[in-house]
Amino acid sequence: MRVKAPSEKNFRRVRARPGRRRRLKVVFSWPVARALFTAVVLAYAGYRAFDLAFTASVLAVSRIRVYGNVRLSSGEVQTLVRDLQGTNILSANLAKSRRDLLQSPWVAEVALRRVLPSTIEVFVSERRPFGLCRLGSQLFLIDRDGTVMDEFGPQYAEFDLPIVDGLVRSPRAGKPTIDETRAELAARVVDAIQDSRELVKRVSQIDVHDLHDAIVLLDGDPALLHVGEDRFRERLQSYLQIAPTLRARIPDIDYVDLRFEQRLYVKPRGRAERASMNLAASGGTF
Repeated sequence: MRVKAPSEKNFRRVRARPGRRRRLKVVFSWPVARALFTAVVLAYAGYRAFDLAFTASVLAVSRIRVYGNVRLSSGEVQTLVRDLQGTNILSANLAKSRRDLLQSPWVAEVALRRVLPSTIEVFVSERRPFGLCRLGSQLFLIDRDGTVMDEFGPQYAEFDLPIVDGLVRSPRAGKPTIDETRAELAARVVDAIQDSRELVKRVSQIDVHDLHDAIVLLDGDPALLHVGEDRFRERLQSYLQIAPTLRARIPDIDYVDLRFEQRLYVKPRGRAERASMNLAASGGTF
């Protein structure tokens, strides 16, 4: 006997036909074609313009103009950046040329500028020596930052500069270096006396071993003058005013301490004790 199974009411056979594959239709239009063609032409034109700009002979660097140089000649500056000559002005490596220029001990700061079609302008700020530093048995020009600029010789005869002692710092390893803080103290002494022609001519040596007490030696006067760390011009001028009276009382002076208000201390040479003198009572204006 055949047994009929009851049909499931909730189940329905899905009658689905396999779908047809859709074909991608490429829509061709003249506006799109023109836009693509224009883009290609512009890209090629840009490439050709870029290529021509970086290979055109008219843009090759042919002139280097130097401004602001005093001690360095224009020829010396141009020699330091000779790699720029003939290079394309748009691709010239100005950063490297600036680094090359800063290798010169006379150059404190420098800027370079492109001037189309073929000129590079160089603006130089030079270092200014304020004193002479002893390194071994030689004297060298130094600036206020402690940079050793060049060995002092006949070519620098126009510089009438004081000798500065106490600048050299001897590390445990490596070469001796210049102490920038002591160089700054000595530079302040030199700056302070610029308004006095007499002091500029007479200050021959400055000792900055002690950061809080600069010692000055005047030309034609063997006394060591302690001027502290400020009021340098006032203290030195006071000494010049009192010096004749002081010499009359103490002919052979070791040092004079000018750091104290209205009073100076004098140590005679060969004696352990020192004497004091009231500047106001002696005619000084301290």
